[in-house]
Amino acid sequence: MALTPKQENFCIAYLETGNASEAYRRSYDAAGMSQNALNREASVMLDNPKIAQRLAELRAPVIAKAQLTVEDLLMELEEARKAALSAATPQTGPAVSATMGKAKLLGLDKQIIDHQSSDGSMSPIPTTIVLAAPDDDGED
Repeated sequence: MALTPKQENFCIAYLETGNASEAYRRSYDAAGMSQNALNREASVMLDNPKIAQRLAELRAPVIAKAQLTVEDLLMELEEARKAALSAATPQTGPAVSATMGKAKLLGLDKQIIDHQSSDGSMSPIPTTIVLAAPDDDGED
């Protein structure tokens, strides 16, 4: 399923610009076309199975290269934490940020509030909010 040179140019221009109409304009003689006709032809190009397949082929290496795993991110954060702590003047703030970043990735950053009373029961601790009534004399 080979593409014509213009179709190949369309695919490359589309990936460069992200705009099918602009890619069509760069790849085909569109000087006398109205904007509506240009948009329509660009849409037809994107609907072409050969074009769609070629776009997927061209995107695949970029997508593969950009894939990050949680493991990759954890390693980067650990490197940043170690670098911050081993600097000539240890940087505790960035080290803590890296540690918290790792905790977030692992889902360990959730606060857990224990509602047990001092006697070990699970009954809720009573909370009362008292609102003061304003003075009747109008003075504060």
